[in-house]
Amino acid sequence: MVQILRDMDEFKTFLKAAGHKLVVVEFSAKWCGPCQSIYPIYHAMSLQYQNVFFANVDVDVSPALAESCNVKAIPTFQMFKKNQKVTLFSRIERIICCYRSGFKVKQIYEFCGADAKKLEEKIKQLM
Repeated sequence: MVQILRDMDEFKTFLKAAGHKLVVVEFSAKWCGPCQSIYPIYHAMSLQYQNVFFANVDVDVSPALAESCNVKAIPTFQMFKKNQKVTLFSRIERIICCYRSGFKVKQIYEFCGADAKKLEEKIKQLM
């Protein structure tokens, strides 16, 4: 089931409740066509992947929360684990590679757009 988040307190509580499990947060708006087209698919994924926590933030209802998460376009999907955004370099092989080269990048994993296939691939990869 998709949890509706309205403010930073609800957001922090939701992340804490997820513990080590993957959290997927969709930032959307009711007037956004792509947001409306992806939402039924997103909801179905929340029923299919019950070991993943799913949430939705309406950027018009919760503009401060969207701003604090640096949302620039909708729909935007952000992934979290252990209360932090998942980074592209958070996976073991990336850490080892970056550690050896002395290069450390803090890119945050997120994507914009209503691409259900890409969303599902990332969920499977990060679970």
